[in-house]
Amino acid sequence: MTTPSTGPNDPTDDTPAATPLRSAGFKYVLMLGALAALPAISTDMYLPSLPSVELDLATTQAAAQFTMSGMLIGGAVGQLVIGPFSDRFGRRLPLLIGISLHVLTSLLCSIAPGIETLIGLRVAQGFFNAAAGVVAIAVIRDLFVGSEAARLLSRLMLVIGLAPLLAPTVGGAIAETWHWRAVFYALALIGLVLVVIVWRWMPETLPTHRRRAAGPRGVVVGYGALLRDRHFMALAVLPGLGMAVIMSYVVGSPFVLQGDYGLSAAQFAGIFALNGVALVLSAQVNAALVRRVSPVRILRAALLTQLVLSVGLLVVVLTGGGGLIGFVVALWLVLSMQGFIPANASVLALGSYGHMAGTAAALIGAMQAGIAGIVSPLVGVFGGGPVALVSVMIASIALGVTVLATATPAFRTGGWHALEAGRQ
Repeated sequence: MTTPSTGPNDPTDDTPAATPLRSAGFKYVLMLGALAALPAISTDMYLPSLPSVELDLATTQAAAQFTMSGMLIGGAVGQLVIGPFSDRFGRRLPLLIGISLHVLTSLLCSIAPGIETLIGLRVAQGFFNAAAGVVAIAVIRDLFVGSEAARLLSRLMLVIGLAPLLAPTVGGAIAETWHWRAVFYALALIGLVLVVIVWRWMPETLPTHRRRAAGPRGVVVGYGALLRDRHFMALAVLPGLGMAVIMSYVVGSPFVLQGDYGLSAAQFAGIFALNGVALVLSAQVNAALVRRVSPVRILRAALLTQLVLSVGLLVVVLTGGGGLIGFVVALWLVLSMQGFIPANASVLALGSYGHMAGTAAALIGAMQAGIAGIVSPLVGVFGGGPVALVSVMIASIALGVTVLATATPAFRTGGWHALEAGRQ
């Protein structure tokens, strides 16, 4: 598929916009990273509270875990709505509305009387804070393409990666000092700070002449075009399967590390932060590597390597080799491949859709949140132990390799050239 040539006043013009962000430095990377990290922060700050929620609300482990998965499902639906909205009305308005409503739902979560109410509010919270993630990605596509976009997405991981490094420790400290409900006050405060930042410093990156004045029918047509694009869909599903790997680890790790391996809350937060380092480091290596190596070549190598490492992790779990240290080291290696996958897959998928970047980014993000939200509860369904955790991770990675191999030319000689050119 090739994008038709367009003029400067054509709303389908893919040419990156000239805004202060294109020539800006780290402060704008920091701002976009903070926006993109809001859903992760909302997940990771709350994560250490899961066992307390289970006890305090007299519920089950699976139901407590669904307060995590439900937020992902809400985020999936939210992105499908907010992405086209941002293509029509610009990037700033959806951000301001979405983050403001994130603040409100966070406050309501803090007074939830039961698990059913909390799950419903977490779904709503995911719906609204999806604005931060989808618009941040759309802004990058407004301004950059190809390897440069992949490099910037990887740089954002330096900021996004602070969520697993710091958020569980901060959230655990808040919950231990006050109560798990106080974590939602902190999330509301973070949202309020982001509203101020967007209001004062976020420029509009989608000029009026590039906006899509499409109503509901136009939105359906746009999503239909994306769904019919086999290469787009194959690449767009990979971040979702990658997020399923991460979220399976996230929802299962408090019970595995604290329950099966006997770690304290503080020790768990330390291990969680250590695994966050794996994500950040691999993303930064990817940012440097895409200057010299095709994103799709990095993508296929990372997926295959991650599959092999995940099988090694299963062997460690089944044999008990190395005990806790063996498990942590093998898990760290699996997670260290994750920084090479979502950025490269997303950039390749978005390459031909600059004229509807919000809609395309929304579909990618929706699948990312939706797939993870559907897959990650399987850890609890299958028993919640180390074998269940690792098995779900392996299945997600293996499916990613299969999709890339069968639905794209990525594993054919020279296939990546056609893929990056956007041809079917």
